[in-house]
Order: sequence, then structure tokens, then C-alpha cells
Amino acid sequence: MTDIIYRNGIFFDGSGSAPVISDIAITDGRISAIGRQLEADDGTTEVDCRDLWLMPGLLDIHTHLDLEVELSPELPEVVRHGTTTVIMSNCSIGVTYGHQRRDGEDPIVDCFARVENMPKTVLRRVADACTWTDSGGYLDHLESLPLGPNVVPLIPHSMLRIEVMGLNQSVARPPTRRELARMEHLLDAGMSQGYAGFSTDALPFHFLANAPNKKKKIPTQYAGFRELSCLTGVVRRYGRVWQATPPKDDILAAVRSFLLTSGRLYGRPLKTTVLAALDLRTNRSAMYLCLLLSRILNSGMLAGRFRFQALSSSFRIWSDGAINPIADEVPEFRALNELELDDRQGRARILNDPAWIEAFHKMWLKGKRGWSLARLRRRMRQEEVVLTRRLDDMVIAECPLANWAGETLGQPYRRLLATQASNGRQGPANEAEAELFSGFPDPIGSDAAFFLHLLREWDTDLRWETTIANHDAGIVRKLLFHDQTLPGFNDSGAHLANIAFYDGNLRTLQIAQRDGLSQVSHAVHRLTGLPAEFFGLNAGLARVGAQADLCVIDPVALKRWNPENTYRFVHRERFGCRQVVNRPESIVRNVMIGGRIAWDGDRYAPGFGKDAYGRVLRSRDHPRERDYMARHPGCRKRSQR
Repeated sequence: MTDIIYRNGIFFDGSGSAPVISDIAITDGRISAIGRQLEADDGTTEVDCRDLWLMPGLLDIHTHLDLEVELSPELPEVVRHGTTTVIMSNCSIGVTYGHQRRDGEDPIVDCFARVENMPKTVLRRVADACTWTDSGGYLDHLESLPLGPNVVPLIPHSMLRIEVMGLNQSVARPPTRRELARMEHLLDAGMSQGYAGFSTDALPFHFLANAPNKKKKIPTQYAGFRELSCLTGVVRRYGRVWQATPPKDDILAAVRSFLLTSGRLYGRPLKTTVLAALDLRTNRSAMYLCLLLSRILNSGMLAGRFRFQALSSSFRIWSDGAINPIADEVPEFRALNELELDDRQGRARILNDPAWIEAFHKMWLKGKRGWSLARLRRRMRQEEVVLTRRLDDMVIAECPLANWAGETLGQPYRRLLATQASNGRQGPANEAEAELFSGFPDPIGSDAAFFLHLLREWDTDLRWETTIANHDAGIVRKLLFHDQTLPGFNDSGAHLANIAFYDGNLRTLQIAQRDGLSQVSHAVHRLTGLPAEFFGLNAGLARVGAQADLCVIDPVALKRWNPENTYRFVHRERFGCRQVVNRPESIVRNVMIGGRIAWDGDRYAPGFGKDAYGRVLRSRDHPRERDYMARHPGCRKRSQR
């Protein structure tokens, strides 16, 4: 019997082919027929898709949902956006080997708290529940959960190092030969168990969160080239994926490591995906260098399989005082971030330390005054740091003065200057602002002094946002559809209070929509079939016999949507904290996972969160995955009345 038929949808199959009007029949969790006017059986549920886009469920290729899946395995924010498959354990961190608590070490808390801006209370709860001890046990555990989407874990390098060396030793010395051999053995075990790949990290602002290692980076960053070459050699042998981030301040090191993708140099290409090709506000050449490097690596001369990940929106982040995802890039902010979030007194001591104040002013004003190489680089958008130091780029979201909300920090700064220049006769917007201004140094001297004073007064009560990259919509479109990129640097599940890119796939579809259905078909392919093929997954294509993971999109609502106006902050009870999300209304009309409707209209199905909809996806060349596909051959040929 046919369980469900989607009727008269504008059907994109995920291959990039032109869309057609079609029905899709679902039987026993799989697509059993595709065609016009498919016959229904008694009891068949029919879903009207007239004038709607019908497509495979979308993939999110860069997430940190390893933690949320332990607390809320249905991953509701993911599913309501039409995503049915997520790739986890990116950037070298995850929970693959359990809690790994030994000798007083707490690796999950240490690695995630600052790198992904996750509350330590949440991390401890997750670690408490991690009872497995190896990569096979982790897959068994995931399969026991009532998953919402399909999940695809990678083997995370930092946790692999910790498993073999212990946390403290993994950031203190190179591995011995025996330890490196043990890492290779464990990684080989993960690949043989069907893991889709291996993740590392080299970004210079990823630090540990617990004493005595707060000034040290996460373990993967202490791996030398020999270690990286040995481990990626295991991944290469299995034909799996290496997910990496570049040492952005060392171009030669980045080129050397990424040459590992070369089939010409190493006998077989290593599939490599790297984040990210971004149009940085402070450095406009970084994006072009990324694309040039990718093209060279993929050329016939080197024969690599290399793709940079691309973000489909402006890179908009919220900051609580000095705390945000990239603040650790700057040593002066890093000193503040080494403290616990609730340690306001500790931050106050630093903010009033004369030596720190001098260093802060030097950092903040670098390239803003006089004539120097730093000034020239700033004017040419060739700075080394990602964080903006321009008050007019910093928009106030919340603070004790209600009239400041929605303004840039540059606006009250200019009113302060006017107030001090006129001895208080003009400038303040109201009495509360005048009272605040009376406490500032007179004269204020610089925007550095202004921002520093606000941090002293309000600390994390000053919440501001800024766009650090992708502010030019035309360049974003170019990056999303460039032949050297994969869309999907969304970081879903991380930075709960700081970023919200769950809607990244929908933004890509909206950008494509402006250029017609042919471009939409291209976008669907880049969000489904293409990444599924790259990661070697049985997903991403809507074909007879495939697992029924589908998504229905309303193109009228998509066209009407203004993504910049649908951000909101919600309290996540299971996290015990608030989270920034972006929830467009009425765009995703229906989501099916594993042949079951998970989202319909504006609500989740009654069994969602209780029953398993998705499953653990192993690499499609894994015997267990092949056996899963072979057990479901009973699908009808394309049928038509």
C-alpha cells in the first residue's frame, strides 16, 4: 500500500535537472513512485503541493549539534527549516569517545565552552550523559535516540588526541610514535565503522576554557604536519572527507597542509572541505585568495578534490559586552574571555588595570590615526584581524538606556562629544543619557575610551551586534554558486546567543529564486545532491527507492521573506539559556524524514521528539549502509494513469 502521496508539486530531484510537475508516492519509508496522477490506495494520505516546490530534504554540512542532540535529539530548529540531514563533530571537537574525564580533566567542557560559546552548565550535563567510551559505542548510542533529522558524525581530531594522550599532555607535547600509531588505529576503526570523515581545526582564536589551560588552544592545533599527514592518509585510503579550518595568519602553513588534497602528490585525491570563503569586512582579499588556492589545488597539475564552504547570509553576530565568537582573536579581549561569564568583578579588575588599558588603546586605535602601514592596510581593507573596531559598525541590541537600542555605538559617542564640547548645553538625548555622560572622562579622548568606559559601566548588559563579513549581497551570491565552494558554513547548534544561521539553506534558495527556476534547480542541487555525493551519503536525491526525506517550500512566502527582520531570542528550556534564532513563517510547509511527516504547516507531528524519524547515516560504501539500502528494493517503477 502507498502510505503518502505528494500531489502536483514543482519537483526538483536534487540532481540539478529542470523541475517538472509531479507526484511522489511513499511506501514503507521510501520513495516508491514518481510521476503524474499516481494511484492512491484506501487509506493513502495525500498532500497537496500545487504551486509549491517539492524537493529532497536539505543538508547542513557544518554543524555543532553533537551537544544538542543529547538534550533534544529531535533537533527542532533544524527540521523546521527544511533540513533533514546534518553533519556533526566539525572543527575537531565532539563527543565521539564519551566524556573522557580522567585525572580531573573535563574535555567536553574545556573544548566547547569558548570555541563554540556554549554554557558550561549545558556542557556538564552533556558530559554526565556520555557513558560510551569509543567511536562504535557512540554510533550505537546515536541509533538509540529519537532523532529528528539524519545525523552524520565525523571523527574529531582534538578528541582523538585527548583519547590517546590525555587533555593536558595533548596540548603540551608532540605524540610519541606509539601514540601516533594508536591515533591511526582509532581513526581507522572509525572509518571502518562508517564515519563520513575526519575534522581538524587551525583557527587562531579557538582556546580551551578551564584552568590550567586557558591560555592554550584546543589540542588539534598542536599537531605537526607529520601527524596530520598520517591521519589524513587513513581518511584518503577510505575515500572519506577531511573537514578543516585554515591557519589564517600563516599562508605557507595553510598551503602546505591543503596540498594533502592532491592526488598527483599522494596517489589519490583527498576530499577536503574548508571553512570558509567569506567576504571579510576587514580584509577584502581573503576571499579571492581562498578561491584562487582552491582552483590551483583542483587543477590538473595537482588533481585535488577541495572545496571551501560558503555562508549564505551576512555574518551577523551578537556580543555580550566583550564576549563573542571571535573575541579570542584579540589578546586584550581574550584576557576578559578567560574568565567565567558571571565573573563581573574579575573583568572589572582587568578593565581598570593600567597596563591592560594601555594595550587596549593601542590595539583599538591601530591604523586609525596618523600615517603608517597599519593605517594604509586599514584603508585598503587588508587588516589581519576579523573583529571590527569601528563604532558605526556596532549596533546596540540591548543596554540599560532604552533609547540607545537600534542605534550604532557611534551615535551616542558623537552626542557625548557634542555634550563635552558645549559644556552640557547640547548633545544628550534625555536626562538619563546626560547622567551617564557626566561619568565619562572629560574630554573623552577617543572612541577606545568611550567603548572601554561602557564595558566598565555595563559589562555584559551591553549587547551589540555587528556584521563581520558578507555585507555585499552580490558577492554572497557569487560565493554560493562558485564552482570552488559548497554552501553550508552554518555552525548550527553553536554560539547559541551569538549567531543564527539555521536558515542558511532557505536564504540560498531565495537568492536563487531571483534568477528563475533554472537557478533554483541549481541551488537545490548544491544543497542536496552535491554535498551528499561529496560526503558519500545515501541522501540528497529524490529517486525511486531512496529514503523518503523531502521538503515542501512555498515560493511566494520565500520571495516575500526579509531574513533580516525575522531574528528573535527564545528561551530554550533544555539548555537553560536563551538562543538567537531566525524563523521565517510559512515558507517550509512540510518536512518528511524517513517516510514520516515531521513538520506540517506550522507545527511538528505528534510523535516528533518521541519516535525516531531520522537515522545515523554511515558512508554509503560501508557494508551496513549498503545492506540497509538493499533491504528496501520493493518500489514500483514510475507509474502513470
